[in-house]
Amino acid sequence: MPVHRFGLGLRKPHYADFLDGDAPVAVDFVEVISENFMVDGGRPRHILRQVRERHPVALHGVSMSVGSADGVDRDYLRRLRALVDEIEPMVVSDHLCWTRIEGFNSHDLLPLPYTEEALDVVCANIAIAQDVLGRAMLIENPSSYVAFADAAMTEWQFLDAMCARTGCSLLLDVNNIHVSATNHGFDPRDYLAGVPADRVEQIHLAGHSQGRQLLIDTHDKPVPPAVWALYEAAITLVGPVATMIERDDDIPPLDELLDELAIARDIARADARRAA
Repeated sequence: MPVHRFGLGLRKPHYADFLDGDAPVAVDFVEVISENFMVDGGRPRHILRQVRERHPVALHGVSMSVGSADGVDRDYLRRLRALVDEIEPMVVSDHLCWTRIEGFNSHDLLPLPYTEEALDVVCANIAIAQDVLGRAMLIENPSSYVAFADAAMTEWQFLDAMCARTGCSLLLDVNNIHVSATNHGFDPRDYLAGVPADRVEQIHLAGHSQGRQLLIDTHDKPVPPAVWALYEAAITLVGPVATMIERDDDIPPLDELLDELAIARDIARADARRAA
């Protein structure tokens, strides 16, 4: 029977918290940025092996570029497969975006037009990646700041078709849904109702910032009330999944993130009581 699991993104300021002490940190898993550990040997890999002895690990990539018309980088996939084989992660994920063109990596999660042509590219790249990795991937919905006039479908329709064609699952970033819905003026609950609930295996929670005209997915603030409310609606639809707090900048002491994670646990417990 599926159960909720609650984790944190492992960032450098908290390495000592996770490696020192007799008792493991009270989380069900940690998530790391794959590219930070895709090196042979060295201190990063040694640290990850030590953490893996205490906690299950999720690998979360930012450079696979599944939306690239150039295709996926086979050397990148080879190095990621080596990390997967060594760490044996609970999941491997990346983003619905493109980052690379003609060998240049922008290091930005760039948007896709939601067209049939783009869907063909994404599905072909995911199929290659899953074949090389020997497992199904999780693909994360992006935060969005621009829309394409020639879009043939909504983002949630694109995700649904992508999952159906490739067999991949979803990493549902609830903060990204809120950011995109606010920026583009759609109802975030329509988005939740449109994604394939049975394909959601993990949820990200994070904070954002107000830009001059748009919300910006900065991951540098606590999870705000609107995102907590959307998380409650999400788990009512998708059921027990892995939930993670993601903080990438202005990183607070570990105890503050654990307090946030306790809020997610409380929301999940309340949803389970309602369901019972």
